[in-house]
Amino acid sequence: MKTIQIFFVFTAALLCSISVSAQYGNNGYGNNGYGGGGYGSNNGRMSQMNQSRDIEKPKEIPVEVTVGKIMEKLKTELLLDQLQEIAITNVLIESIRSQGILLKAETGQEQKIKEIQALSEVTDRKVNEFLNEDQKIKYKALNEQSNKSRRKR
Repeated sequence: MKTIQIFFVFTAALLCSISVSAQYGNNGYGNNGYGGGGYGSNNGRMSQMNQSRDIEKPKEIPVEVTVGKIMEKLKTELLLDQLQEIAITNVLIESIRSQGILLKAETGQEQKIKEIQALSEVTDRKVNEFLNEDQKIKYKALNEQSNKSRRKR
């Protein structure tokens, strides 16, 4: 009688241990086990979080594309020659890259605004160095028009 009881207890214990280890895959061992990449691991969840973070993050537009759009407008409005076009393109590329660095800096919002305004003034001065008097007037009008449209948003 005692051997039958021991047999039933042993069988029950064995069945319970099999069902517990089956929850974690591969009997609790190997890469898919509790400590590996299976149920008890964060590897699957972390990769899903990284994928969703990549999706949510907007793609950065290359500086050259932004400058190209600005230059198309400036070329037609100011009637720039090729030398002016090259010089102003270089100034704008440098300015936009600096602006990106300023925006990523871990300074306060007010400090960022002041630095970007100063950068904008320096950029305008550099651009004006390459323009003749008529172009300077048109450039100033374009800047004012652009500022008005930004304030309306």
